[in-house]
Amino acid sequence: MSTENEGTEVPATPPTPSAPPTPPSTPTPESTTSAPTHPGTTPEPTPGTTPEPTPAPTTAQTPASPTSPPPVPAPAPAPADAPTVAHASAPGHAPAPEQVGAAAASGAGWPPPPPAVPTWGAPPPPAAHAPAAPRRRTGGLVAAVLAAALVAGGIGGGIGYWAAQRGDDGGSSTTVSSSEAPAAFKRDPGTVAAVAAQALPSVVTIQAKSGGSQGGESEGGTGTGFVYDQEGHIVTNNHVVASAADGGTLSVTFPDGKSYDAEVVGRAEGYDVAVLKLTNAPKGLKPLPLGNSDKVAVGDSTIAIGAPFGLSNTVTTGIISAKNRPVASGDASGGSNSYMSALQTDASINPGNSGGPLLDASGAVIGINSAIQSTGSGFGQTQAGSIGLGFAIPVNQAKNVAQQLIKTGKPVYPVIGATVNMNEKGEGATIASQGSGGTSSVTANGPAAKAGLKAGDVITAFDDHPIDSGPTLISEIWTHKPGDSVKITYERDGKTATATVTLGERTGDN
Repeated sequence: MSTENEGTEVPATPPTPSAPPTPPSTPTPESTTSAPTHPGTTPEPTPGTTPEPTPAPTTAQTPASPTSPPPVPAPAPAPADAPTVAHASAPGHAPAPEQVGAAAASGAGWPPPPPAVPTWGAPPPPAAHAPAAPRRRTGGLVAAVLAAALVAGGIGGGIGYWAAQRGDDGGSSTTVSSSEAPAAFKRDPGTVAAVAAQALPSVVTIQAKSGGSQGGESEGGTGTGFVYDQEGHIVTNNHVVASAADGGTLSVTFPDGKSYDAEVVGRAEGYDVAVLKLTNAPKGLKPLPLGNSDKVAVGDSTIAIGAPFGLSNTVTTGIISAKNRPVASGDASGGSNSYMSALQTDASINPGNSGGPLLDASGAVIGINSAIQSTGSGFGQTQAGSIGLGFAIPVNQAKNVAQQLIKTGKPVYPVIGATVNMNEKGEGATIASQGSGGTSSVTANGPAAKAGLKAGDVITAFDDHPIDSGPTLISEIWTHKPGDSVKITYERDGKTATATVTLGERTGDN
């Protein structure tokens, strides 16, 4: 048996013999043959078989070496490239090559019993490749595993190379380096960044300096405003410019850093609205578009732009968290209070945001930021930070006031001609027993008097909006115009009644 397969790697498929083996001749006592062997190897008996004894030689013969077993009968020698197979003879049978080859490679027990062989002397069956011995099977299995690993590795390497090539070609790689960023990146319309980019050039920071005998600047010394028209009118809060109204100075700074002097066109203390005009307005001013505050809904997105604590061009976002919120606010100088039925937002608003625009998602102005809720001082402008409760004057009201100020320089207020108690809350707005300086609380021939209202009546609804206090009533009145007819619900002596009031007017803040 050849040992060339032991401890060395063998090919997966053995070479095919060039010629089929010839059937063995019937052995006789007088004839002896020896199995051919490869050079340099010693034939060994097949494990599990007994070689036939060789007949005694007719001539003197040197005994065989102890290491050389007696030769066994074998078929005619095959060509030099045929695999060496050891045969063992059995009475009346010729062992099949497959059986001998397998036995020689693996020993007894392998492979399973061979198929039946033809009777002695019958023509041999067609030559077939000998099945690989168990060691050859192991080698083939290892080779198959290695081949599969190589194939898998090749596939992985091919995919990696393909992905790398795709990445190098600027394909669908998910990794984008900074050098690959588009040179002209544009944000989608409607995003906060896009809205802010459009609005910021029209939002200004206002510096107000008091003059004369007024000591120091009020809280509204630094505030915000926005371009109202191309003539150079700037809309802001009254409390932003109040300190400079008498002998002070005003300067307006645009986001590009250019500053312009400005003067007050008109102020409305009750509405907390003021209009300035640039003394040397530049060309190309872009007014901000005005929205419709009556169409605003709770939950709508908001964007506030301003200069909180002097930090110009600051953008914050939020939503409309409430509508028709009655707010009474005043500046730090102790001037007259202002009243508004405000838009409430959770966009961050701080001192310095006053007078700046509150925008909707399209970039239209829906309100003027005016007041914040403070944890310790109630409504109004304080140095406290934002707690998510900011209030803006509805733009529909602010627009009407701005137009009046630009036209006449004075505000016009709608009135009902009655003085109400401003300190009570929760029971409606009660018409006071007397007015300022001991005068009648109901103006003779005024709107309330004509509607039949009297001192002591408690107004509980105005145009179907609930009224819980005097400030709430004024806030609702100022959302209308002089001449509007409004239904009022009131209580007198425990009974509820209604009346229609046609609003009158008052010019100026005095």
